[in-house]
Amino acid sequence: MAKKQTDGNLALEQQRVIVIPAHDEIVARKLRVAAYARVSSSSEDQLNSYRVQNQYYSELISGNSELISNNPDWEMVDIYADEGITGTSVEKREDFQRMMQDCRKGKIDRILVKSISRFARNTKDCLAAVRELKELGVSVLFEEQGIDTARVS
Repeated sequence: MAKKQTDGNLALEQQRVIVIPAHDEIVARKLRVAAYARVSSSSEDQLNSYRVQNQYYSELISGNSELISNNPDWEMVDIYADEGITGTSVEKREDFQRMMQDCRKGKIDRILVKSISRFARNTKDCLAAVRELKELGVSVLFEEQGIDTARVS
C-alpha cells in the first residue's frame, strides 16, 4: 500500500484546537514553615531560652509577632525542639530527626532556626543536613548569621 503524498495543506485542514478553560481563582499553596530550637543543658537560663525560642517562632510563623508584619503566605507546620541535648550529634536529637523525616515526607518547605550552632555544632552534620534539605526543596534560614539557603546556589 503506497502512502498518499500531500502538499502540506492536509495538516492545516485537520487542525484541532484544544481549549483549556481558565480557572476563576488560582489557589496558591502557602509556604509550609517549621522552626527548630535547641538548648544544650537543663539549666534555668537554658530552659528559659528554650521557652523564649518556642514562643518567638510560634508568633513569627503565625504572624502574631510585633517584630514583623503578618505572614499570610506562611502556614505553621510545627516547632521542633530538643531540650537539654548536645548539638554535637544529630542522632541524639529526636525532634531534629522527626523534623528531617517530615521534610523527607514533603511536609515542610522552610525551616527557621536562630543560629547555625542551634541547628548543629558538628560542621559535617550541619552541611550534610543542609545539603539533604536543599535536595528536598527545603530552605533553611539561619537568623543570626543572615544565611538563607533559598538564596544560595
